[in-house]
Amino acid sequence: MTTQDDPQIGGRIRRLRRQRRVAQADLAEAVGISASYLNLIEHNRRKITVPLLFKLSGYFGIEPGELADADDARLIGDLMEMFGDDLFADSDLTNQEIRDLAFSNPVVARAVLRLFDSYQQTRTASGTRETADEGGPTETEAPYHRATDAISDFLQENANHFPALEQAAERVRADVDSASETFEQGIRTYMFNVFGMDYRLTSLPRGIARRLSSDGRVLEVSDLLPPETALFQVAHQIALLAADGAIHEIIDQSNLPGQDAPALARNVLAAYFAAALLMPYARFFRAAEDSRYDIDRLARQFGASFEQVCHRLTTLQRPGMQGIPLHLVRTDIAGNISKRFSLSGIHIPRHSGACPRWNVYSAFLAPGRTNVQLSQMPDGQTYFCIARSFEKGGHRHNAPRRHFSIGLGCHISQAKRMIYSDGLDLRNESQIVPIGVGCRICPRMECEQRAHPPADHRFRLEDGERAESLYGRI
Repeated sequence: MTTQDDPQIGGRIRRLRRQRRVAQADLAEAVGISASYLNLIEHNRRKITVPLLFKLSGYFGIEPGELADADDARLIGDLMEMFGDDLFADSDLTNQEIRDLAFSNPVVARAVLRLFDSYQQTRTASGTRETADEGGPTETEAPYHRATDAISDFLQENANHFPALEQAAERVRADVDSASETFEQGIRTYMFNVFGMDYRLTSLPRGIARRLSSDGRVLEVSDLLPPETALFQVAHQIALLAADGAIHEIIDQSNLPGQDAPALARNVLAAYFAAALLMPYARFFRAAEDSRYDIDRLARQFGASFEQVCHRLTTLQRPGMQGIPLHLVRTDIAGNISKRFSLSGIHIPRHSGACPRWNVYSAFLAPGRTNVQLSQMPDGQTYFCIARSFEKGGHRHNAPRRHFSIGLGCHISQAKRMIYSDGLDLRNESQIVPIGVGCRICPRMECEQRAHPPADHRFRLEDGERAESLYGRI
């Protein structure tokens, strides 16, 4: 018996093998086939049998369905969003033609996306330069930067899981725990014994979270930060000292573009280490499973913030100890998406704001409250989504505050594993909220919250009749 014809499964196997740094011969031996046969499978020149599919998924520690589905939906969604831009308004591309590109040549498809990213950066920079002379935003305030999308893609390609950093964090955590009964005192002892450093809370210039003293002996942390954020800043600095080699090795082996992306990746990977240090993998995984992903309970147990816990939950991809495949999105009150990651299968927009009907936006209406929603995409897939808005800053008189919303969720099939599903009838279709990726590519013509018509929309207006929405008539 063989699996269904899937032109991408070979590429997924090759990608997973390379991410785990496994030689082709070693993987072939582990699953009981020849290296030459595995090479043919990886290049989609041989079908994969169901027993072999189970062996491979078992080796990588994932479900067979995950190996069979991977990130095709995300690539197709990114392409559809791109071709929904006004630039392609007269191209008359069909959804099937876009899918054909993604399936037949994903390498070319991703290259086209990178080209469009560069075009967007140039277009945005040009627009901000024109408005700067009129008192508008300057070039440095442009809302789009190619490096941020490159980092999102980098995290997605690695399933937001970096074993080398997990191991480095576990080694440091063992030293910290052996130094004292409390984590804070243990980390002080560790920093002094290993790096000859101490840290202290102090008044720093506005906008500075931490800085090293001129002699490098004292780490100064802003006394305006919440306790969990201050401790995270200390852990982040330790990452740059204790895991610098591992971080650079990950970056060197990546396909990140030059310029700003490597520096940004270093910061992101240091933050990953910091979270792993504060919330050790095995202990955090067991606590998450035992509490059924109760974020407030986990935050209290590990002395972390709501956002820190949400991020950590998305990293639980260790083979044999995997958490729920989650998606995460962070947006500000203006709708700008600053963080996006998806293992659940839901598509998060690459260049534009998400659907206004998604609860990640309605969460702003009830700050601090967890908003629950059954969200259904146009392809019929339904996701269980929670969202909460929160503030940052404001720890001094008249200080400006930043407003964000975090959305976290999973496929509806995994919803029962989360405590937030208790009391909900997940089979009740009346509870489902239809959402889309973005107005430019969303086919839901009946939506009353459309901000733009679909890219292929043609207006049909009549003097004697006025539709509630101009975009609802074609």
